[in-house]
Formats: sequence, C-alpha cells, structure tokens
Amino acid sequence: MRKQSSWIHSFWIAAVLSLLIAQHPAEALQGPFHFGFKKSVGGQLPSINEEGFKDIVMKHGAIFLGDTSKKELYLTFDNGYENGYTPKVLDVLKEKQVPAIFFVTGHYVKDQPELVKRMASEGHLVGNHSWSHPDMTQISSQQIQTELEKVREQVNALTGQQAMTYLRPPRGIFSDNVLAVSKESGYTNVFWSVAYKDWDVNAQKGAGFAFNQVVAQLHPGAVILLHTVSKDNAAALGSIIDEARKQGYEFKSLDQMTVKTYGN
Repeated sequence: MRKQSSWIHSFWIAAVLSLLIAQHPAEALQGPFHFGFKKSVGGQLPSINEEGFKDIVMKHGAIFLGDTSKKELYLTFDNGYENGYTPKVLDVLKEKQVPAIFFVTGHYVKDQPELVKRMASEGHLVGNHSWSHPDMTQISSQQIQTELEKVREQVNALTGQQAMTYLRPPRGIFSDNVLAVSKESGYTNVFWSVAYKDWDVNAQKGAGFAFNQVVAQLHPGAVILLHTVSKDNAAALGSIIDEARKQGYEFKSLDQMTVKTYGN
C-alpha cells in the first residue's frame, strides 16, 4: 500500500510539473533545481533524461558523466569543513596513485590551509565550492561572482594554483542563472552520477556500508561524489579503489575528461 501511495504521489508531481512546463516553459527552465537522479543499478547508466533540468545542464556544458563507452572513473570530494578524515583520504590516494578533485569552501580554506596546500602539492585539483556555501539561486549575480572569486584568490595565495576552473554548486542547487554566471566567470560546473548519503556524520554505518553503496553504483564514465567528513568513506576508500580496478576501471582526473555524456 505504501509503495502504491508513493507511486501515485510521484505520478502527480510529474503531472503537475509537466503542466507547469507546458503553460510556462520559459519560467520552468529557470529553476531552481536540485541535482538528482535514479541511481545506477548493475552497471547501467543513471539518466537525467527524465529530469526537467537536462537542457540547462547541456546548455552550459556542465559535467555529469564522462565517456560512457570507457571504464573510466572520476573521484570528487566536497570539503565544507574538516572532520579529521581528509589526511587519511589523501594518504590512500597517494598510496594508490589515484587523482581526485577537492571542492573547498571559504571556511575550509581558512581553517585548513595546510591540507589545501597538500591537495595541490600531491597533484590533485582544487575546485570551488563557494565561499560561504549559500544557495546560489537565492543571491545576485554579483554575489555569486564574489563568492567564487574569494575562494579562487585564497587558494591561489596558498598553493600558487593560478587556474581554478571547476565548480560544484553548494548542495547541488542550481538554476539557469547560476550556471550562466559561473560559466562566464570561467567555471565548468561539476555534478555527479554516483553518490549516497555520506555527509551525515551522525548516521555513519561502517566501511562495509560505504563500500557497498559506492561499488553498487559504478558505471562507465562515472563522476563519484564523496564527502571527506565521512568516517566510513575514509575507511572504505582503499577497498573501493581496489575493487573498481579489479572490475577493469581506471581512475582519471577531470582534466583528462575528453567526452561528456548527458544521460542514456
């Protein structure tokens, strides 16, 4: 009965959204949107074809999937604050020789300058996650630019990294304007195709749980979102990398992504 009610609820949401888009197509495409999708199962690709924001993501060249004809994976981490596990994550990446990108906030840059410098010195990309982690759909274009520029300036001062070209919008909330303004500022927005609820530090369920959640969603061209505040992720990362390689996957840097794919 609960499944039936859930299905009916989803049906009516989709119906109402379709009606709104039909009646007000321009307004409907403005957002805000929260990036989400049906998880990959059995190596199949997750798809954003059913999501109303697909055209906006494509329009602004945002990243969601890499080349889905190749068994390539892209590790990305969000760093809003430090919870004691990023050093372990960096240790594992160094041991396994895996590149990654860390999206940092202003708080992280100010609070953990040595870790930011370590990320860059060990060959990882440092991306922008905004200065104060706001819902950027609720602030002006000028404020968006300020949020991004402050992070870029501070990371450059710490690491000498002249270019910062990747952005992950806080909480995955975006709009046509957010993508447009950030693109004009030189950024490629980076979303994801593999994720799970790892950011809740009060709901950690063990390394085995993290391993199963990530490995079950692996697919060609996957952009993997993880949070370094997760104890489970730090404990499971080495095993996740080993299993992915066992399955024939290769880890690459976002700078090595040559093909972007938008759904299946």
